[in-house]
Amino acid sequence: MPIFLALIYGLVMYRFSAWRTARELDEKSTELADPSLKKLTDRMAAALDLPRIRVHIYEIEPVNGLAAPDGRIFITRGFYNKYKAGEVSAEEMSSVIAHELGHVALGHSRRRMIDFSGQNALRTALAMILSRFLPGIGVYIANALTTLLAARLSRSDEYEADAYAAALLHKAGIGVEPQKTLFTKLEALTQSRAGAVPAWLMSHPKTNERIAALEKLEARWDAAGG
Repeated sequence: MPIFLALIYGLVMYRFSAWRTARELDEKSTELADPSLKKLTDRMAAALDLPRIRVHIYEIEPVNGLAAPDGRIFITRGFYNKYKAGEVSAEEMSSVIAHELGHVALGHSRRRMIDFSGQNALRTALAMILSRFLPGIGVYIANALTTLLAARLSRSDEYEADAYAAALLHKAGIGVEPQKTLFTKLEALTQSRAGAVPAWLMSHPKTNERIAALEKLEARWDAAGG
């Protein structure tokens, strides 16, 4: 019974979080109108056989891209300002849009709802079991284990979205190189310290690992003649 209640709680909390996120995005965003970026998104839209790709500006300063649960694509104002300042090229910004399109196309938002609910139930079950043998610290161990699981699932999603973006950029004639060069800039752009968090706890893969995965894809395409 406690596990079932934890599952229901996870579903309710995810729905509430999705509703709250959508409301904030509605209040703090506008559709992006940038001629240089539109030329690139139009090429990606043609590659996907879509009439257009809508991108919105989310009025917050942290550098990030976002695929909302309702399928909308957002670039933060802070990220867009980096682009306007010349720190990020239009092609690199298009790779961010392609990556977020990947999250939408691959159903990661829906999958995260299931994952979140399952992890909440797993956390409850582990806490109940471990607390019998390790009173007082069982809950903390359960939280740590489910955090590790969530990080691993998140990294898996990022690899999948990277691969989707690479294929789209390749098909659109933009190429994968802007995606790789952006990865080398991300730590500085986001002012993050990769060494501050163990790799297995990070929600995103390491930069060199993401680039290596893209290069494997390119090698496979070259071998296949495409």
